[in-house]
Amino acid sequence: MYTKRGIPVSPGVVIGPCLIVGSDDGKVSPRKIAPDKIPLEIERFKSAFAHAEKEIAENEKLASSSLGQQYGAIFGAHLAMLRDPHMLAEIKKSIEEDRFSAEFSCRKVLRNYAEKFRTLGNEYFAERANDLIDLERKLVHFLLGKHKQDLSRLSAPALIVAHNLTPSETAGLDRRYALGFATEVGGHTSHTAIIAGALGLPAVVGLGSFLKELNDNDTIIIDGNEGLLIVDPDEETITQYRDSEERMKFVARNLDKLKNLSSETMCGERIFLMANIEFPEEAEQEILKNSDGIGLYRTEFLYLGREKVPTEEDHFQAYTKVIQAMDGKPVIIRTLDIGADKIPGNYSHLYSPESNPVLGIRSIRFSLNDLDLFRIQLRAILRASVNANVGIMFPLISSLMELRQAKMTVREVMEDLGEQNIPFNPDVQIGMMVEVPSAAVMADIFAKEADFFSIGTNDLIMYTLAVDRSDPAVAKYFSSGDPSILHLLNTIRQAGAKQKKRVSICGQMSSDPKYVPLLIGLGYRHLSVTPHVIPEIKQIIRNITIRQAEEIAQQALSMDLARNIDSFLRQEFFKLCP
Repeated sequence: MYTKRGIPVSPGVVIGPCLIVGSDDGKVSPRKIAPDKIPLEIERFKSAFAHAEKEIAENEKLASSSLGQQYGAIFGAHLAMLRDPHMLAEIKKSIEEDRFSAEFSCRKVLRNYAEKFRTLGNEYFAERANDLIDLERKLVHFLLGKHKQDLSRLSAPALIVAHNLTPSETAGLDRRYALGFATEVGGHTSHTAIIAGALGLPAVVGLGSFLKELNDNDTIIIDGNEGLLIVDPDEETITQYRDSEERMKFVARNLDKLKNLSSETMCGERIFLMANIEFPEEAEQEILKNSDGIGLYRTEFLYLGREKVPTEEDHFQAYTKVIQAMDGKPVIIRTLDIGADKIPGNYSHLYSPESNPVLGIRSIRFSLNDLDLFRIQLRAILRASVNANVGIMFPLISSLMELRQAKMTVREVMEDLGEQNIPFNPDVQIGMMVEVPSAAVMADIFAKEADFFSIGTNDLIMYTLAVDRSDPAVAKYFSSGDPSILHLLNTIRQAGAKQKKRVSICGQMSSDPKYVPLLIGLGYRHLSVTPHVIPEIKQIIRNITIRQAEEIAQQALSMDLARNIDSFLRQEFFKLCP
């Protein structure tokens, strides 16, 4: 028996025989073609393109009807990539001028694009590179007349293991037989991970190399709660997991009883438990009706699968849908939080070829570099704020100048709306994400000018510890429990309290149950979490007193090693929720 640790992207535990999905992409050599064969090669490419286009469109329709429009948008984005005129022109040029075969041209061009995405140094862009590889595989397999194993036609229960699963393969899994999956690569933000969560499939990604050590039908355990793959487990381990499975069913029934109860501690202190969402349809989930609102409404979805920039009306309709669904509860809308190279249109002037979006023009910097685009979003948010509890939140603020420029733009948009007699809420709160060390160190200054803080722990940890959690080689250094992070969180909360400003946490740390007592002990009273963990987080809140939480926080702050802090917090968590 041995265990591999990866990234948990969809909760749950499954035990059973594995099915290895090969990573054979089909061998493609740089074969040259005769000049008189070029028209035939172009026709072969057009035929493969048509087949791929049809298959992706069918996946879009299937995902939209079975999972929701927001998941169909993932495949809509694939269609937009496939139809990109620049990419298609490069493939045709490779065939007509360089006289390479259609399959080699597709592989060369799409993999060049994917490699550019990977070298941008950002988890989000790296995962979009996997989408391009998905397209390349489709085209090459159609050209070669080969097809990967059809995972929608499994005939027996199995746990899928692979180097990687594409979004289309994941969406096509037959839920009667595909019990869960584990992959060597992948990250939190991949479309494969998003679809796994929607399907309710336990999944672990980013495990590193393990396929060569497996055979089909080997017994494995996929633990989507802890991010573990256990190969050839002994009877004792299997028994422990079987018992755990029964306990989890019992826990789920108990958690269901909490849904109509408020999230307050045993001593009566109210902890506001809000949700992070990415798509408007998520606001209609039953579980959100018992939340305290939306603490983070990501707006990047508006740019998925589009060839043109979304209009003000597109923004307005998306925001209004969520605001109406939340029926008076607060909705915090984060302005655009991606880099310039993912926005339709000609924005190449914002990037040099060596640009790294993690340290370049992204998030609020992008918005301030294109004020027309920024104003479109702000106008829509302000219009939607009428008679609603709406907040505007700026991402990745790193300097006071950026915050002031962003706030000034809001005021200018308000003036424009006023002159046009378009109603809006002039008292809308304007806050900022605290995601970089400069903002954390200067939190006492920022607190005088921002109406509220929301801490994005994912980026804060990455920038503070200089580690990319999606890179298996260094992922072990990414730790929410690092002493530096705890001290920064303490500093930020105290700065907000001094100015009587609300400080919440919306990063992954607040969705991890073992950190909740620590955060409460540090003084946090607003947590924004992944929707499906709301019942579990509520249970923890209702099982603790403020005094207990403060003692846990003080003990953690006195420690100097992340592993000791994590071990301590895990022990305290199990005491609270056996």
